Order: sequence, then C-alpha cells, then structure tokens
Amino acid sequence: MSEVAETRGRRGRGGGGAARRAARSAVSVETAKYIERNIPNLEVLNDEALDIIEKNAETILEEVGVNFVDNPEALELWKAAGANVDGERVRIPRGLARELCKTAPSKFIQHARNPERSVEIGGNNLVLAPVYGPPFVRDAQGGRRYATMADFEKFVKLGYMSKWLHHSGGTVCEPTDVAVNKRHLDMLLAHMTLSDKPFMGSVTEPSRAQDSVEMCEILFGKEFVQENTVMTSLININSPLTFDSIMMGALEVYAKNNQACIISPFIVGGAMAPVSVAGTLTQVMAEVLAGVAYSQLLRKGAPVIFGAFVTSIDMGSGAPTFGTPEAAMITYGAGQLARRMNLPYRSAGSFCGSKLPDAQAAYETANSLNMGLLAGVNFMLHSCGWLEGGLVADFEKFVMDADQLGALHGLAKGIDMSENGQAMDAIREVGPGGHYLGCAHTQANFKTAFWRSDLLDYKPFETWDEEGARDTRTLAGNRVEKLLNDYQQPVLDPSIESALREYVANKKASMPDSFT
Repeated sequence: MSEVAETRGRRGRGGGGAARRAARSAVSVETAKYIERNIPNLEVLNDEALDIIEKNAETILEEVGVNFVDNPEALELWKAAGANVDGERVRIPRGLARELCKTAPSKFIQHARNPERSVEIGGNNLVLAPVYGPPFVRDAQGGRRYATMADFEKFVKLGYMSKWLHHSGGTVCEPTDVAVNKRHLDMLLAHMTLSDKPFMGSVTEPSRAQDSVEMCEILFGKEFVQENTVMTSLININSPLTFDSIMMGALEVYAKNNQACIISPFIVGGAMAPVSVAGTLTQVMAEVLAGVAYSQLLRKGAPVIFGAFVTSIDMGSGAPTFGTPEAAMITYGAGQLARRMNLPYRSAGSFCGSKLPDAQAAYETANSLNMGLLAGVNFMLHSCGWLEGGLVADFEKFVMDADQLGALHGLAKGIDMSENGQAMDAIREVGPGGHYLGCAHTQANFKTAFWRSDLLDYKPFETWDEEGARDTRTLAGNRVEKLLNDYQQPVLDPSIESALREYVANKKASMPDSFT
C-alpha cells in the first residue's frame, strides 16, 4: 500500500450523514497526476564548474557572511551551531551549512484534503502551481484593476477546474478589498473550501503562518498536521544575502510544525546579484545553503525546497526581463546544484514581461515553461496566469497557460519504445504508398496518440471565419466563462467547514482592520 493510501485511513474523520450524502452527489473534476519525468534533465555545467561554484559559495558564507535582521533568536541558534556572529552578520565556517543541510529530506508528500490530489515533491516529479502574489488582475472585459476577494475566489475555482494543474497555490492574487491583517484568513478558507487540491500557507507575518497551521489542524486534524506535510509555503530571501525577520519568522513557524518551505532567493540579475551567470549561481547557492541550514537548526528533517527565482534586467529601463538565455542558463545550473544537495527544486513558471496575453507573452512564457521542465524543476510556482512581470494575474492567460501545461505532461513522458510504440505491425500493414488513417494500429491508438489542446483553434479557415474569426484571447475568455459555469464545489464535511468559518470569523473579530 502506498504512503498516500495508508494515510487516507488515518485521516478519517466522522462527517455524519450530511457528509456522506454530499459525497455521493459531488461531481468529480479530472486532475492529471503530477508529472513523472521519463526524459533526462538538461545539464549545462560540468563537475569542475559545479565544484567551483560550491567552493565560492562556501567562501561567501565564511568570509562575507549573511545578515539575519531583527532576529536575536536566530543569531543565538547560529552561535550555538558554531557560526561566527558579529552583530547581525553571521559568518558560517566552511562545511557547516552543507552538513546541516543533510538532514533535509530529498522528497516529501504534500497531502491534500482529497488524498487522490496529494503530490510528491522531489525526485523526477514536477508539481505545477498557479501564479502567486500579483496586486492587480486583468481580463478582456474589466481591464487592469486592483484584485478583490471575488477575483481570488474565481482563480481558485479555475485552478480546481484545470486538469493539468496539480496545486491550488497561495496568494493567486492579492485581494486588496480585505484588510492586510485579515485577508490571509479569507484566502486560506477559499483554498480549503473551494478546492480539494494542495495549497500554500501565509508568510506575510509569523502570526499569519501560525493561523495557517491552526486552520490546517481543523481541516486535517492536529496530530495529522504534526506528522505530515499539508502546506508548502514561499520564503523569499531578501537578496543579496539578507534574511529578514518577517520571512524567517514564518519559516520558524512552519519548520517547527513540519510544514514545507521553499527557500528562495529573489534575484533580478544586475540588481540583486552579479550580471554574470556563474556569479549569480554562486550567490543563489550561498543563500540557499544558509536558509536550508537554518531550517534544519529549527527542526531536523523539516521539509524544504531549493528555490531559485532569477530574472535578468533590461539595462535601459531597469525592468525585469523573462524568457532570456541568461535566465535559462541560471535555471539549468541551479537545478544541477539542487540535485547535488539532494533537495527538491523550485524554479521557472509562466514568466513574461508583457502587458497583455499577446505574442510577447506567449514567446516568453513558452521559453520559461519548457526551461523549467528541462531543468528538473520539482515545484513550479507561477505556472499559469502570470503577466506584466508578476504585477498582474490575468484570467485569460491563466487558462491559456493551464492548457499548455498539458504539453509539458506529454513531453515528460518520453518516447514509448514498447512493441506498440515501435509500430512495426502498422508499417507492415500499410506498406509502400499506403496511408495509416485506417490501419489497425491507428484505430487502436488514435484517442491517446497525440496531446490535444482544449483551447487552441485548428479548424479550417472557412470554419474559423464563420465562427467569428476568434483569436486566442477570445477563446480563452469563453473558456474562463465555461469553467466557472461548470464549477461545483468539492465536498467537505459540513462540521469541518463550519469550524473553519467560525475560526476565521473569531480571528477577524479579535482585531481592528489594518491596511499596512
């Protein structure tokens, strides 16, 4: 029996007749299993180059050091572990961080409330999650505007309805109509009730991370949360070489509660890291080493992911650029470094700098998505919906990207070399000058032979013209509408949902609104 199947029995919680009746009437939405790669990773660095980068990263930690800001507890932990602490600067002796990192698991299961949606992060697997963090949303009807909670809920529903998306994500957009100190509660409640896929916790303040853990204890059971990973959350390093108290405070909560964190430098090359690929990779390695090591000081075995969010910069405007060769080389190289550390790897996404879901967006996004697959990424945040350098979550682009994630699933399968894949019987049957449309092999395989888009238009010109000459954005808008119309909320034990809503209501009532 698999680990996921075994835990399913341990998680059973009495829902009574109402829960059972709801389960019988629920409509199941198809979600593809997370990707299991049968293709090799693209490696751009030889062993000598990797040795140099790792050596230089250790030199940075030993000689330059990293800052742990406004966090005396972290400084005490580092001092006790053998680091040289001078004020807020932590200098880590060569080999110490690497040794501490060894207790982090090479892969882990993130459990969903629907066990069939649980994902394994690490190894040859790739888990796809939507865009994270934009304060603005855009669609063809309303244009660009500040995001609301209603927008957030629409994105959660679209994520739940998207076949190729394995994960509900976190802050899919920032709902600015809800107070800053309370919106995390509404966002978590939406993920927990409107979807049954895995989700992310809040990191904007340590107490909000604690709220996330407590809401998961209601959803999964307190003992289950302490023994299993039910959240993966994003901890950004304030590059260069700075670990701020807000992000580290959230990391401390999650690590102590056995919940996974992505330890991710946030780098725009030329601004927060050197302009060279090797220099940026060295800084990424140093920051990840320090961050992962700190998580293990907090709790040995705490699940973590080696993160690398790296873009280049337009030296004329200062704006970040995406889908570039330099970003690809860094993503490939960071994947090699992550595998040498035996850690899961997070990078790539549907990155673009375009203001609209246009040709620029498509080129840059395609480059970024394929780069992530080939780099060996295990957890791809921002895999759909990203626009305008991450400032905007776009509804049409969300479904355009989500559709293209199916192509990644197809490519990752590799080449079928079974007897059926070799197709010798078809070649013998058709012979010279024939065609394969009616042969037995084609008839047996045509339904699954080729990946097929659910969105793009392949009709003849005349049919396309008669149907209104619709471009891809128009088709995507129609698909957004269809998915939302077809959406049905996944079943949840009414007593658990009631307890979650009561928790949120009590928390929100316990404090005044704050928009800072």
